[in-house]
Amino acid sequence: MLKFNDQNEVIREEEYKAILVGVQLGEDISYSMEELKGLCEAASVESVGMVIQNMERPNSATLVGSGKVEEIRELCENMEADLVVFNDELSGMQLRNLEDAIGVRVIDRVILILDIFAKRATTREGKLQVELAQLKYRIPRLTGFGKSLSRLGGGIGTRGPGEKKLETDRRHIERRIYDIKDELDSLKRNRGIQKKLREKNEIPVVALVGYTNSGKSALMNRILTGTFNEDKKVFEENMLFATLDTYQRRVDLDKNHSFILVDTIGFVSRLPHLLIDAFKSTLEIVTEADLLVHVIDSSYENSDFQAEVTERVLEEIGAGSKPKIKAFNKVDLVGDREQLELKGTGMDSFFISAKYDIGIGELMDAVRSRIFGDMIRTSILVPYTRGDVSSYIQDKASVISVEYTDKGTLIECELKERDYGRFKEFELK
Repeated sequence: MLKFNDQNEVIREEEYKAILVGVQLGEDISYSMEELKGLCEAASVESVGMVIQNMERPNSATLVGSGKVEEIRELCENMEADLVVFNDELSGMQLRNLEDAIGVRVIDRVILILDIFAKRATTREGKLQVELAQLKYRIPRLTGFGKSLSRLGGGIGTRGPGEKKLETDRRHIERRIYDIKDELDSLKRNRGIQKKLREKNEIPVVALVGYTNSGKSALMNRILTGTFNEDKKVFEENMLFATLDTYQRRVDLDKNHSFILVDTIGFVSRLPHLLIDAFKSTLEIVTEADLLVHVIDSSYENSDFQAEVTERVLEEIGAGSKPKIKAFNKVDLVGDREQLELKGTGMDSFFISAKYDIGIGELMDAVRSRIFGDMIRTSILVPYTRGDVSSYIQDKASVISVEYTDKGTLIECELKERDYGRFKEFELK
């Protein structure tokens, strides 16, 4: 389980028991608190108690009231808890006041999610994005923590005469943020090169999006298995934020039809905006995709809420209006199928089980129809004097067969609608 240093960084895993705390300002937070419990499980932290306080307005010093702080302190003693996790974001001063009053480590939902991300990120870009979010979270809380954050970047260097350590920390973090952004920009330029290659080859992109643990990675692996691309499988696990990095795999449906399948980071309620901002560059491929497949955990009782959260995040990153189909996953766990089908009424909804290969064929037929639907099958007879046309078609079109005749090159192919209009004069009548 996670062990933190003085800067709330994870330094190694150790046994932790946590009390979860939430503030209810009128709205029901039971779902959010259950999700917080799931986040703790993802961080290998055992939840041994839960405290919810109904308030009209939060306490500026400790978020919860003084009586509730004492109740939490006593609960920590009785349950032998050594960690308190707040469902709401805390200021640096609130963190310090709560730790002084309760006597154990206090973190909030943002710190918890950031630490899960830090643990799970595997690529260089993913690690940089998480570090950027962590630094942006900590910089306004330096006064509240009142402790050096110099370990964040491996040392500060020399200080000016009379300069306070806090000021030094702030300058160090700002320099590190600048360096990370510069490196991320370089990685973004590399992705731009890959994007140009995709556009040149006119390979469509299909992105899997959805709430964390809805089964996106499992669906990606099922598609790869079904299209004989099993060696390209990605990691999957039944846990929140099992995968953080964006995976791209080329899927060959047949000899003439291929597309890029993208497995993206899962979303969650109250996902810190710092993380959305940090991962925006990675999520750009979602905004550039030709089709989004919104994967929904149909077995979860609050699936409507999860779907709404996903739609809000898609709007925020500029992908809300992208062409989309819904894949209600885990139907093998659903008892009331009729109720489920009411949720997915319409031609753009499919009921699947990535685990048991239920409905995957129908889903893939829909994907194929959406991304290759404008293709027109035709036979083109190109005179040998128009080698430019013959080369273009064989390079850009989905070629089924080529035959060299006395009158020219006979190409049976599938053309995009705009190309069909350009080369209609060569169509074999």
